[in-house]
Amino acid sequence: MVKTRLNQVAKIIILTVAASFFILTGYASAEEGGVATKLYFIRLDKETIAKGYTVSAFEEKIKLSLVPEVLNKDTGVDVMELHEPIIEPWQFDRISEVYQFEFRNKAAYDNHKPFIIQLKYNSDDNNLKQVYYYDKNFNFWRALPTRDYPGEKMARAYIHLPFARVAVFSNPEVMAAGRASWYGYKGGDFAASPDFPKGSRLRVTNLENNKFVDVEINDWGPDRSIHPDRVVDLDKAAFKKIAGLGGGIINVIVEPIYIPEERGRVLGVKISNITDLPEVEAKAALVADAVSGEPIFFKNSTTTLPLASLTKVITASVFLDTNPDFAKVVAYQDEDEQRTWDHVDQYDSARLRLKDGDQLTVQDIFLSTLMASTNNTAETLVRISGLPRDEFIKRMNDKVRGWGAESTVFIEPTGLAPENVSTVQDYVIISREALRHPKMLEATTLKEYKFETLKEKKKFQVRSTNSLLYDDFYVTGGKTGYLDEAGYCLMTKIKSGDKELVGVLFGAEERAQSFDEMGDLLKYASRKISHEPAN
Repeated sequence: MVKTRLNQVAKIIILTVAASFFILTGYASAEEGGVATKLYFIRLDKETIAKGYTVSAFEEKIKLSLVPEVLNKDTGVDVMELHEPIIEPWQFDRISEVYQFEFRNKAAYDNHKPFIIQLKYNSDDNNLKQVYYYDKNFNFWRALPTRDYPGEKMARAYIHLPFARVAVFSNPEVMAAGRASWYGYKGGDFAASPDFPKGSRLRVTNLENNKFVDVEINDWGPDRSIHPDRVVDLDKAAFKKIAGLGGGIINVIVEPIYIPEERGRVLGVKISNITDLPEVEAKAALVADAVSGEPIFFKNSTTTLPLASLTKVITASVFLDTNPDFAKVVAYQDEDEQRTWDHVDQYDSARLRLKDGDQLTVQDIFLSTLMASTNNTAETLVRISGLPRDEFIKRMNDKVRGWGAESTVFIEPTGLAPENVSTVQDYVIISREALRHPKMLEATTLKEYKFETLKEKKKFQVRSTNSLLYDDFYVTGGKTGYLDEAGYCLMTKIKSGDKELVGVLFGAEERAQSFDEMGDLLKYASRKISHEPAN
């Protein structure tokens, strides 16, 4: 019944004749969720074009501001409010309808002058909002220079295309409206931001008086865990240009003028991948529910590849099975490092710089192995376990087989041998099981650990090699790895809402790439589960 009525409505065209143009409006039969795509048409003649005209459709939800000299010939203009399946950026929330416009006479517009499009949106959030258009040639969305008007729930953008699909998206990672305070530092037009990188230039507008100041980001802050409503803090000199210092805090909106690109990313978003799935260049990747093991994203999940130092998670797990006394003092032996030379040049291996006979605790050795990924201490763990080395390695293999990791093989405990192999599917299983132990949680989430040897009092400070510990994730486990044959490997487990996620990535070409892509995978999975309907 509903579909029949929509088809009938689609046949009704309302024709309005004016002095210099005419308008057609109607509905198409294509529908999504029971809503029909809406159609709008207007013909603009030369006289109207010369005066300039604002095309306004669908109760002013979309406007095209065609000022004089934008068009040079008469043309029809089609506008559609689309209600059909369309690829949407996984990183953002769409907060407007998707619209499509087209100049029927392609010769009427030659891209020589951009024009303004205005879109209404339906969100009250304080996030950065931007208009994007969909690039069909590359199947992803591209950002347009945008100005947000949150009080009117409207965004304006410049565009230079005779045809485009456009929508407003909100970036949940970046705040653009909120409060700002001031601080005394360099005495210029500067600001601190926890979202925009150093070198960014922003226009900060005081919403009380509409005064604005253009500033450069030169510092980090304010801390959102303490000040959740603070969008930026302004240098005292900049603050004075838009408000008196007495109040201390003002309501502002920020508008990006320039944001530096880093590794092909702007504000952490890969600009060549604003589409519905993360782009993963690593050889294999998988992110899954850490409890059920259900995959959320995967690439080459069953391909067997070297796993480098991710091996050490199993080394540590088998060592824990021997019920060690972490306060026990043990002596380091040079043979622990010498064993690693079978697989690596002695000067190229990550190692804790100890000498034969140095005394330290089992805790020092265990944490160094997992945090700093030191290879000599991994061999120390094997030696002090009380198990023959062959038996220790056998137990590594038996343990993962017992967990169901059937494609994983270890021939030594450090990960230096490329013959140590696994799949990302197997390693999700391994991570889920191994990280259940509280000592593994401690060792793989500590950022820094300091200790000294007992007799010589040599001081050591080891830091975690997992950069995601310094990001905004609630990390509950992780391990890095690198080998020429393996590339960069990474496992990270996080808490997201009331769920836990585990991501595994093998074979990234660069270290930074491994963290960028893992970050994307974990954010993608977090957004997926947050949008799942409640049971």
